[in-house]
Amino acid sequence: MLGSPEFPLLSKEGDIIIGGAFSIHTQIAKPLLSFTDPPKRLICSRLHFREFRFVQTMIFAIEQINNSTSLLPNISIGYKIFDSCSSTVSATRAAMALMNGQEKTLGKNCSSKSSVHAIIGTSDSSSTIAMLQTSGIFQIPMVTISHFATCACLSNRREYSSFFRTIPSDYHQSRALAKLVKHFGWTWVGTIRSDNDYGNNGMATFIKAAGQEGVCIEYSEAILRTYPQSQAARVVRVIRNGSARVLVAFLSQIEMDILLEEAMKQNLTGVQWVGSESWITAGHLATKRHSDILIGSLGFTIRKSKIPGLREEFWETTFGCSFQSRLDGQSQGRQCSGSERLDDVDNTFTDVSELRISNNVYKAVYAVAHAMHNMLKCRHHGEKLNQSCIWRDKFEPVQVLKNLQRVNFTLHSGERVNFDDYGDPAAIYDLMNWQRSPTGETVFVTVGSYNALLPNGKQFTMNGINITWAAESVCSESCIPGFRQAVIKGKPVCCFSCIACAAGEISNTSDSAECSRCSLEYWSNEDRSLCVPKVVEFLSFEETMGTLLTALSLFGASLTLVVSVVFFQFRDTPLIKASNSELSFLLLFSLTLCFLCSLTFIGRPSDWSCMLRHTAFGITFVLCISCVLGKTIVVLMAFRATLPGSNVMKWFGPAQRRLSVLAFTLIQVVICILWLTVNPPFPFKNMEHYKEKIILECALGSPIWFWAVLGYIGLLAMLCFILAFLARKLPDNFNEAKLITFSMLIYCAVWITFIPAYVSSPGKFTVAVEIFAILASSYGLLFCIFVPKCFIIVLKPELNTKKHLMGKTHSRSP
Repeated sequence: MLGSPEFPLLSKEGDIIIGGAFSIHTQIAKPLLSFTDPPKRLICSRLHFREFRFVQTMIFAIEQINNSTSLLPNISIGYKIFDSCSSTVSATRAAMALMNGQEKTLGKNCSSKSSVHAIIGTSDSSSTIAMLQTSGIFQIPMVTISHFATCACLSNRREYSSFFRTIPSDYHQSRALAKLVKHFGWTWVGTIRSDNDYGNNGMATFIKAAGQEGVCIEYSEAILRTYPQSQAARVVRVIRNGSARVLVAFLSQIEMDILLEEAMKQNLTGVQWVGSESWITAGHLATKRHSDILIGSLGFTIRKSKIPGLREEFWETTFGCSFQSRLDGQSQGRQCSGSERLDDVDNTFTDVSELRISNNVYKAVYAVAHAMHNMLKCRHHGEKLNQSCIWRDKFEPVQVLKNLQRVNFTLHSGERVNFDDYGDPAAIYDLMNWQRSPTGETVFVTVGSYNALLPNGKQFTMNGINITWAAESVCSESCIPGFRQAVIKGKPVCCFSCIACAAGEISNTSDSAECSRCSLEYWSNEDRSLCVPKVVEFLSFEETMGTLLTALSLFGASLTLVVSVVFFQFRDTPLIKASNSELSFLLLFSLTLCFLCSLTFIGRPSDWSCMLRHTAFGITFVLCISCVLGKTIVVLMAFRATLPGSNVMKWFGPAQRRLSVLAFTLIQVVICILWLTVNPPFPFKNMEHYKEKIILECALGSPIWFWAVLGYIGLLAMLCFILAFLARKLPDNFNEAKLITFSMLIYCAVWITFIPAYVSSPGKFTVAVEIFAILASSYGLLFCIFVPKCFIIVLKPELNTKKHLMGKTHSRSP
């Protein structure tokens, strides 16, 4: 069967003429060009069965309308159908023939009006654009309704104001494909497109939408049926050598055929195909020959529908029979028995089981009819169903355009037909999956849908049917929680390395772009996947260091009590009397308090413990040093009293000793009261020394008052040390000043070294250093002042005599 774009393939007269341009043939036999002879007409060959079915559907719809009494009554519709031969050149010639109404336009002027009222076609975007641009050049407006031209560029009302279509724009399909790819986690894909308006515009929209979904493109190739075979071979090699296992193919059926042939030659397998609407339901591809390559393919297509009467029409055409008899009782030919089998007829165009694009042709014809119906003001006459239309010999195309924009009707199948402001229908797709049936045949299974009318996030849905699809396709393996993605220089964002989150940061989802920092009181776990409360650290009684310091404190207090018992037991002996028993017992009492006050530094800090620990420490130590200072002064006074005429002891008797100790202690009490009143210590969560834990400590409140307390203790200690040092060489077999000097030396050394250690020690070690200083200085006083005396009392009682204590000087005891 041969055709030509210069002459109508099929035509019929009528009041209204609808033009048609379909790619009924797919190959053009180009004539030889000559400079002397006029150009010969183009001859098309290789019948395209699917396009021929579109032609039959258009004619069927026109005849159905002509037989209708409710739509365009008393108005007949004719048609002129041209073959665009799957070529923009042929489509341009068909457009010129439809515009001018002449079979040949050479040597004649084009009229200012189109010979047809509307055009149905063509089946591809490039040919449609060529037709529309041709009419624009000659300034002859042509209302065109395409059933298969999906390029988003055709929605541009400035350039294509007279264009409508009954198939959704690729703008929506491309975005749906991007969401589909993202849904299955395919972040690393390859793309191939037809190198024309359809493929280039559709793929550009997909790549942009895919980028917004976080999908990266490894390669993007293009082929066209007019390209040499070497181009298809190169593209297949790129696909084979690529690491992406998913291929998005935005191809027309012709380019898809070319690519598949080359893929079979190179044994291309293991690729997940994601197809555009053009080929995803192409029955001639769903064969065993292609099944190894295409099985599992996914893609969107418009929803299928049934056209009432179309199957019977094809049946009668195919078998040359009729389901109806003439009204006069005479036969119109052989009656169809109904037992004929379409399966026995090897004609692809007779398959009406998958009416998707054919339904678009059907809707386009009815849209024109409804627009004309409204424009001609067809109306009822009274209560009768008879209608008539007001015929006009002349009407402008702009009138058809305005009425077509406003059409809104329902087909017999229940499908609603209307157009938006861009001349596009509602974008509603079915998601198809190529699966293998139990018999081994390839079948198209609906596994989901996409509805652009719904809010974002609800547009793409799956229906739960099991899907056949290939393995995942990613450039880099997913980063598990606890890691973040780090872009590899020079590669797309989908190619990344996984870097563990830093301490204190987490990522609780896979493929996190960045790690989030935990709040101040939380820290990351070992896996860096969860923020957990920070460990609160303080010097507790349960830990080893706390237990050891507690034991040392209690041991010191117990040892002090033992010494007190010994002193009390031997209080009447010369040695006890010589060491000023009253101050000794007060000193032992204050030492006991010093040992015990260290316990207030251990345990969880609270408001009371923070205020108690520093004030108790300050007061007990001043009481202790005051007693030592009193004993030192007593020693000096005692030896001064032995001088002739000296009456110094009456100025520092027992009452004065008690008063001096009380006075020195009261000064510290006043300092502590002022401290607690102005700015007392309080519990504080220290988060600066350690990032991974919280140090629960006692803040000083005002460091000035803290150092005032320590300074006052230090001042008394230095005074005591100086006086004891001066008295160290006084004659006596038992000179207590030497013991006090040595104890004060230890005391001062401890607290001098305490200052830098206290400032530099972090966390709970600060408290431990302070406790150690308290215990060390307390033990120093206990051992240096009292142990030598206990040694004599218990182990050397023969030395505990007045004679031995007086020695050669026979000094009087204080």
